Amino acid sequence: MPINTRLKPIIAGLLTLAPPLHRFIHRRGTGGTNSAEYCYEVWMKHLVMLWGNGMRAIPQCFAELGPGDSLGIGFAALLSGAKQCIALDVEKYGNSAEVNLAIFDQLVTLFKTRAGRHQKGWPDYDHLLDATFFPAHILTPEHLAICLAPERIAKLREVISNLDSYANDPEAPIRYMVPWTDPSILAPGMVDVLMSQSVLEHVEDLETTYQAFRAWVKPGGYITHQVDFSSHSIASYWNGHWGYSELMWKIIKGKRNYLLNRKPASTHIELAKENGFNIICQMQFKRTDGLRREQLAKVGAGFSEEDATTSSMFFQAQL
Repeated sequence: MPINTRLKPIIAGLLTLAPPLHRFIHRRGTGGTNSAEYCYEVWMKHLVMLWGNGMRAIPQCFAELGPGDSLGIGFAALLSGAKQCIALDVEKYGNSAEVNLAIFDQLVTLFKTRAGRHQKGWPDYDHLLDATFFPAHILTPEHLAICLAPERIAKLREVISNLDSYANDPEAPIRYMVPWTDPSILAPGMVDVLMSQSVLEHVEDLETTYQAFRAWVKPGGYITHQVDFSSHSIASYWNGHWGYSELMWKIIKGKRNYLLNRKPASTHIELAKENGFNIICQMQFKRTDGLRREQLAKVGAGFSEEDATTSSMFFQAQL
């Protein structure tokens, strides 16, 4: 067996061939958004970076692709002043009212206390924050007083308690829409900002997805994405998923609806541009400790050196 290969992902792929085990593996939580602090910091990063790249108003309609275990990032957008958040996912991971309400209440506390970022992450945006690591230039006390008004908080909690009842209401402040794979699920040009955090590496049909972004985002609106190109522990090396043959990858994926699409950073930039987006920010985190470019399988045969060494990318674009 090649040194890059790990038995665990192969076994996991084979187990998906058994229907009961397939359902168990496929329905596990996604992680991340089950923490209010995580949701708060991810939202602040994308918001502050957008502001630093020219945006000058809180998005009125915010959409998130792949919210995961809760709708916490969308809640953070609402608590910052958005009028509507739309969560788009392929499975109902985050439909627990109990979890969502707990995350929401914790987020309210974080906003009320004007909490600074908990820990330094990537990309680093500390230079765009105040001395307490809070974006005071965006979320002023006067603005937050309106956003956190008791009657507004009470209304949002009511909606969170009954999410399924609001999914098809175009005026609802929170909409949780599953599945999102049909672009017609949203009206054209209704979204001010569309974001994702470590999601686009899992999307199988990137062409249709970027076309949907083009349809949903209004002229002058933004997309903001962080994409993780690592192997997600499916291989011994961080870029080892690009070293698997097509047959081995088919076995590892099994019957899962999604795993990793194995597309490099340049594919996302090209698709964004093809759909009319102007790249306003592109930051890449490089690693040279993985497989060399010549060791990659057919899927990575045409990668540039830059693609082969990019393990993460943060980018923002305006339509």
